[in-house]
Amino acid sequence: MAKSQKKGLKIFGIIVLILIILLVAIIGGTFWFVQDKLSKIQQIDLKEEELGVSSQAQASLVNYRNIAIFGVDSRDNDLDRGNRSDCIIIASLNNKTKEIKLISVYRDTYVQIEGHGLDKITHAYSYGSAPLAISTLNTNFDLNVKEFVTVNFDSVAGAIDKLGGITIDIETPEELKYLNSYIDETAKVTGKSNERVATTGKQTLNGVQAVAYSRIRYTEGGDYKRAERMRTVIMAMVDKIKTKNISEINSFIDFILPKVYTNITAAEIFSLLPSMTSFKITDSMGWPYETKGITLDRWYGVPVTLESNVTQLHTEAFQEADYIPSDRVKSISDAIVQKTGYGK
Repeated sequence: MAKSQKKGLKIFGIIVLILIILLVAIIGGTFWFVQDKLSKIQQIDLKEEELGVSSQAQASLVNYRNIAIFGVDSRDNDLDRGNRSDCIIIASLNNKTKEIKLISVYRDTYVQIEGHGLDKITHAYSYGSAPLAISTLNTNFDLNVKEFVTVNFDSVAGAIDKLGGITIDIETPEELKYLNSYIDETAKVTGKSNERVATTGKQTLNGVQAVAYSRIRYTEGGDYKRAERMRTVIMAMVDKIKTKNISEINSFIDFILPKVYTNITAAEIFSLLPSMTSFKITDSMGWPYETKGITLDRWYGVPVTLESNVTQLHTEAFQEADYIPSDRVKSISDAIVQKTGYGK
């Protein structure tokens, strides 16, 4: 399959963590019942010293549980190194306010990857699987990410179909045109029918149609708008799952969990259940805020500058007024400016 056919199909990974916790909480039941469900997840242990969390980030973000969610370009159950993370989302859980924010990190963002120099952030997962991808987020953004969830994309359409479709607003004729173009490609990938969407407006999309919607990148806003569409699909899925009965939710959990790769243990998820039903997705955003493209050996999205974008992230997402980035971030930022010439 051509690379262009793979891009944008990673929405499934974005929703998995939130849905796992919410769904199991809704079903409830005994510890052993929940353990049986969660045992279907592919588990891995990570060494904390590999993850690049600084003492500054550990202290300043003590009230936030930031979890990386990766959607990789694998079409089988190999979710380790060698797969690029074409979708990167930070699910930020505020333990005080019970708010969840979804932060999309654009895949072409130019950052420093330990041992590989300046490169696209999407390559970090391919070079070193989840540990290097997490470390890249922490060292470039002053974050405290220690947990992750990874999923491939080949079951996205089936997952949405299991929900009976989701409600999406097709806003413009241009969006509709590209949607139908992507429907044909997505149908080939998934082996499902290529039923087209006839009109704009709010309507129920099936799995193929919803995945195709998330892939649109050639309208105004480009890849940044595509990331926004992915977040729209996430919230639509969360809204839809809330309408399901226990039997339907149970079936959906059984479908999702075997496709999950994570270092979050079943016991940890179980411990979150009492509080997670009170969490709500309150915001979604894309990062970096300000970029400028450059072609070196290939095209990159350069944060202008890394330092100022990290400052804005901490101010807006984590309410850290007058935030001062770490020396590590400042050093990386200076290296990017020196390499690209893109400074303030």
